[in-house]
Amino acid sequence: MGAYNLYKGEHNCHNSITLNRILKQEWGFDGVVVSDWGGAHDLDQAVKNGLDMEFGTWTDGLTMGATNAYDNYYLSKPYQKAILEGTYTEKELDEKVRRVLRTFFRTTMNRRKPYGFLCSESHYEVARNVAAEGIVLLQNEKVRELNNATVLPVDPVGKKILVVGENAIKMMTVGGGSSSLKAQHEISPLQGLRDRLKDSNCQIEYARGYVGDVTGNYNGVTTGQDLRDERKPEVLIAEAVEKARTADYVIIFGGLNKSDYQDCEGHDRKGMELPYEQDKLIAALAAVNKHTVYVNISGNAVSMPWRKQVPAIVQGWFLGSEAGKALAAVLVGDVNPSGKLPFTWYESLRQVGAHSFGEEAFPGIWRNGKKEIIDEEYKEGIYVGYRWTDKQKLKPAFAFGHGLSYTTFKVSNLRAENTLTIDGKLTFNVDVTNTGNRPGMDVVQLYISDVKCSVDRPVKELKAFQKVSLNPGETKTVTLTTDKRALSFWDEESGDWKAEPGDFMVLAGDASDNLPCKVKVTLIER
Repeated sequence: MGAYNLYKGEHNCHNSITLNRILKQEWGFDGVVVSDWGGAHDLDQAVKNGLDMEFGTWTDGLTMGATNAYDNYYLSKPYQKAILEGTYTEKELDEKVRRVLRTFFRTTMNRRKPYGFLCSESHYEVARNVAAEGIVLLQNEKVRELNNATVLPVDPVGKKILVVGENAIKMMTVGGGSSSLKAQHEISPLQGLRDRLKDSNCQIEYARGYVGDVTGNYNGVTTGQDLRDERKPEVLIAEAVEKARTADYVIIFGGLNKSDYQDCEGHDRKGMELPYEQDKLIAALAAVNKHTVYVNISGNAVSMPWRKQVPAIVQGWFLGSEAGKALAAVLVGDVNPSGKLPFTWYESLRQVGAHSFGEEAFPGIWRNGKKEIIDEEYKEGIYVGYRWTDKQKLKPAFAFGHGLSYTTFKVSNLRAENTLTIDGKLTFNVDVTNTGNRPGMDVVQLYISDVKCSVDRPVKELKAFQKVSLNPGETKTVTLTTDKRALSFWDEESGDWKAEPGDFMVLAGDASDNLPCKVKVTLIER
């Protein structure tokens, strides 16, 4: 799918450089390029510059912009008319149709395609497993009141558990733009906990804590929930704090939702802070209960000024239909968390590269002072995410690749051939041991650093990773294989990947800031 923005004066939904030259020629992509909704702007460019299917011109997806709107797409009646008038031949049309038919053949016409039954229990089982494996345990400190044990997993038997937060009850499958779904069901975090602990002789109370988005509908789809609550924030916080004083555990489900300016397409967030005065709520709860767990429901990072006061923090994402069951399984220890962060979780926007170069980098400057086109100058270069963190020697809240477990692991004995040929495979072996007392999974990550290079390169770059499952005391050898691309950089002069002979440092561990193993290898030309 092409993007909305322009590159070198051409929209990326029909761009001669990004689509024709790079995607289809250099990368050999033989599938279909579609426009984002309403992303096509010019008939001639749409015909010639790599667009195969057009979506959304003359309509905003909710209402018609014209009668028979699809006929008005650039690649519909106007394209047909231009061919009949001789402006274009059928050469470009044949190429577009060929790509569409090839995609049909590979998908709907594939007789070897594995079939399943929509909304079957087997599908929901997959949804639960995928959701549970993706949950990230960010923090799990030991607490003196629990005999120096960690807060998670929760020991529910005979306990009083207070669940707080709108995100404990709010459906998240509806809203957000294109992520909005018509789900058969969605199990909330509160319901998931109640179902899991119904036979555990524990008491579960609920406090709203904050009020956010109570609409519950988007694009004609409605959740059927009525989340209206007219109480003021201070009243909601006071109620939650009073209940927290007598609870054995407090589990807060907060974060973002899929409203405008949160996790929603079409609107950037205005900051990293939590909305709806959640920071006040979380700090107040942590002050009166040392067994507080915060579960962040969002698609990306938030700032956590109270992080050192909350012993356990979980990243819960938007987990779909089985969200409540997956979260409950992790919180009570049925599932040992094994997810890893796919991005660097910064303390605040001050640590983010894009916010370090002035407003022309972000949020950008309106061209010629008119609010029509905004120009953003990309200034980070190759230093994005953990590459920026390494270059600036920053300490983020949580590093790229970070994710804890209810057991512990040791990564050791990284080894490889000391001399590698420029056209050969790169094979590395590393041992992983479960040093704790329960089964679990860890993700071994391999980074490579170029000791000396003719161009500027990141301190290190992730080149391979693999998840491994281990019983207590078990050791497995993980083999990670790649090739010379792992040692290469993009050479602007030759327009190709280039690996320079010399020394490279190979690092292994289970997070970008936890790489205890290293070995030096030398690349030679054969």
